[in-house]
Amino acid sequence: MSKENNEEVQSETLEKVELDDAAAEAAAVENEFNLLQAEMAELKDKYARVHADFDNIKKRLEREKYTAVEYSNEKFAKDMIPVMDALQMALSSTASVADPVEHLEKLKEGIELTLKQLTTALEKHGVKMVSHDEPFDPNIHNAIQSVDSDTVESGQIVQTFQTGYKYKERPLREAMVVVAN
Repeated sequence: MSKENNEEVQSETLEKVELDDAAAEAAAVENEFNLLQAEMAELKDKYARVHADFDNIKKRLEREKYTAVEYSNEKFAKDMIPVMDALQMALSSTASVADPVEHLEKLKEGIELTLKQLTTALEKHGVKMVSHDEPFDPNIHNAIQSVDSDTVESGQIVQTFQTGYKYKERPLREAMVVVAN
């Protein structure tokens, strides 16, 4: 074989090896590309599922919040039903008692028990009466009058005209009071 033929064969072999290397590299790149596409499709699917789950949770929490707000006074209403029952019983009892003095005593006793029941139910839900013994506080008392008093210090409550109420620590209604000069 001549030197030219030998060089030609070597050149062809080299070209063939280079082509095989390029084809192998292209196949490897294509294989990696296919793997990345599959991984990307899988991640897109996971993202879509997580996003759908998030939307479902968000909608469920919104429904639960609406339901909680809608029925927030249910416990309070249930606690008021016995008070209503007591008042209805008091009204229906008026026909059964013939003696007016006895009737008045029973009615007074029923009203006292109903008031106690109502006070207990309100306190259970955080509503408390402003104490008559508390010192004057403009946040919970409304001084409607001031009078001279020898028995009470200046600025102290002499008399309460209307009871005040607080819900937890917030005033619901100020107590109307008379304050000493």
